[in-house]
Amino acid sequence: MSYQEHKSAESVEDYLETILILSRQLANVRSIDIANELHYSKPSVSIAMKNLRQRNYITVSEDGFIRLTEEGLALAETVYERHSILSDWLIRLGVAPEIAIADACRMEHDISSESFAAIKKCIQNLT
Repeated sequence: MSYQEHKSAESVEDYLETILILSRQLANVRSIDIANELHYSKPSVSIAMKNLRQRNYITVSEDGFIRLTEEGLALAETVYERHSILSDWLIRLGVAPEIAIADACRMEHDISSESFAAIKKCIQNLT
């Protein structure tokens, strides 16, 4: 995978994770909510939403409400689980929360399924 393809996949995952998080906080998620959450411009989010629709990760109602498809939800939940477990683990290791969250955000995109499963199993065995 080229650097540009990797960054594109990372961006898709970040958007889907954000939509998932916002959908747990808001009755309806709109592009403006995503733009505000990520501190991105409205045009950038609009382009991203078009891309996500074309990939069948989201649907957008006539009212502009964004919903994750089954495929989008599955990917968003995977990324969110990785982020949550990795950030919690780093915090338990003594990393400052803001650093742990930032590091987990980078790690969630690059860690292999095998390595993540091993870390998750190790953490579960500690609790």
